[in-house]
Amino acid sequence: MSAPAGVGIEVAAAAPVVDTAEQQVDPWNVQGAVVDGKPQPINYNKLIEQFGTKAIDAALLERFERVTGHKPHRFLRRGIFFSHRELDQILTRFEKKQPFYLYTGRGPSSDSMHLGHFIPFLFCKWLQDVFDVPIVIQLTDDEKFLFKQDLTVEQCFKFAQENAKDIIACGFDLNKTFIFSNLNYVGGTFYHNMVRIAKCITYSTSKAAFGFVESDNIGKSHFVAVQAAPSFSNSFPHIFGARSDIPCLIPCAIDQDPYFRLTRDVAHKLGYPKPALVHAKFFPALQGSQSKMSASVDTSAIFMSDTAKKIKDKINKYAFSGGRDTVELHRELGGDPDVDVSFQYLSFFLEDDAELARIQAAYRSGEMLTGELKKACIDVLQALCADFQARKAAVTDATVLQYMDASRPMPWARDHGLVGDTLQSAFELLDLGAEAQAAKGGKGGKKKGGDGGKKDKAAAPATATEAKQ
Repeated sequence: MSAPAGVGIEVAAAAPVVDTAEQQVDPWNVQGAVVDGKPQPINYNKLIEQFGTKAIDAALLERFERVTGHKPHRFLRRGIFFSHRELDQILTRFEKKQPFYLYTGRGPSSDSMHLGHFIPFLFCKWLQDVFDVPIVIQLTDDEKFLFKQDLTVEQCFKFAQENAKDIIACGFDLNKTFIFSNLNYVGGTFYHNMVRIAKCITYSTSKAAFGFVESDNIGKSHFVAVQAAPSFSNSFPHIFGARSDIPCLIPCAIDQDPYFRLTRDVAHKLGYPKPALVHAKFFPALQGSQSKMSASVDTSAIFMSDTAKKIKDKINKYAFSGGRDTVELHRELGGDPDVDVSFQYLSFFLEDDAELARIQAAYRSGEMLTGELKKACIDVLQALCADFQARKAAVTDATVLQYMDASRPMPWARDHGLVGDTLQSAFELLDLGAEAQAAKGGKGGKKKGGDGGKKDKAAAPATATEAKQ
C-alpha cells in the first residue's frame, strides 16, 4: 500500500499550465482543478460524492469519544481524516469486545519518509493505543519496482528496510505490530488469499478501475491482489490462525480508495468481512494544497531526516504564503491561512487547539506577519523531526527483524487466545480453510458484512492517459 499520508504512489512532476482542468485523484496522480489558469485546492466534498464514501461528522466523533473514552485525535477533530467506510461498524465491534485489527502501509521509494508519509503512522499508533488491537503494516517494495522504471528490486528492498526503521520510530508496540516487506514475506496463506483474490478480478475490471493500457506490465494489474490480501485476517496465521472472520480498519489517503473498493467487492465473493476505511486528506506540498508532498521532488517535501537548518531553509524559501505583497497591505487586509502552507502544517502537528485558533485569527487579522507564522511552523517541525530522529537512532537492524518476525505467535494474539503457542503450517491451515468452506456449503461460503453484499459506488474509470502519467 502506498501511504495514507502520504499513503500513495508519488505524484508526478507538475504538468504544463492550462486554463481549465478537472481535479485528478487516483493512486498515481493527485492534482487540484485549474480554473482560469489558477490551480485550486483539492475539493474533498467532491471526492466523497465521487467515491461514494461518508463524511466523518460530529455525531460519529461524539460516538467515538463515548465508546472509546478518548477525545478524538486532532486529525479527526480538524477534519484531516474526513471520510470513512463503516467506521461505525468498527466502533460497534469495539463496544461488543469483538476482535478487529488495523492495516496500513508504505510504498518505499526513498530511504527516508517525509512529513506526509508520517501522518498515517502517527494516527495508527494512536489508534493502536486507543483500541488495544494489533496492526499489520505492508511495505510494498514490489509495487515500487513494478511502477517505477528506474528502480531495481535490490533498491526497493533496501528502501523497505530503511522505511521500516522510520515506522518503528513512530512508537508502535512490538507485542502487537507486524511489519512486512512483500518481497520477503509473500507466500503461504498470504499467497493463498492473493490467488483467491486474483481469480475474482478480471483484467477488464482492473483496467477499468485503474486505466491500465496494453503497454503496462502485467504486474501492475495484478498488484491489487497483493494490496488486498492484508485486508483478510487469515493472511496472518501467526496473529489470527485460520480465522477469516476478523475485519480490519484501514487508515489511508483517499487516493488509495479505488484499491479497497475492489477489495470490498472481492470480500463479499469470498465470504470474508469487508475492510472498513478512514480516509485522510493529502499533506500539501510546500508549493500549495493543489498537490501533495512528493518524495521525488525534494523542494516539495520536508523529510523526517532533514536537519533543523534544512527545515528552516525550505519553509522560508518554498512554503506558499497566504500573506499580502507588502507589510502595509497585510496589516490592513490580513492574510489567508486557508491557503498558507505554514498554517496548514501547523494544523497537522500543533496539538493545542486554542493556540492554533489564536494563530489563525492573528494571521487573518493582519496582526501576525508571514515571517512570524513561518517561524512558528519551523519551530514545531524542527522539534518534531529532532524527536523522531532521536528515536530512529535507537532502532537497529535487529529491532527491524523483531517487528518482521512471523515465525512465532504474536504475543498480543496469544494472550487474547487467537493463536496457540505452536503455529500450524500453511498446508494445515489450507486444509482447515477448505473444511470450513465445505461446512458452510457453496463455493463462496456465507456472505458476511452488514450491507448484505451491496457494492460500493465506483468512481469514474481512469483514462489510459491518466494511468501512464
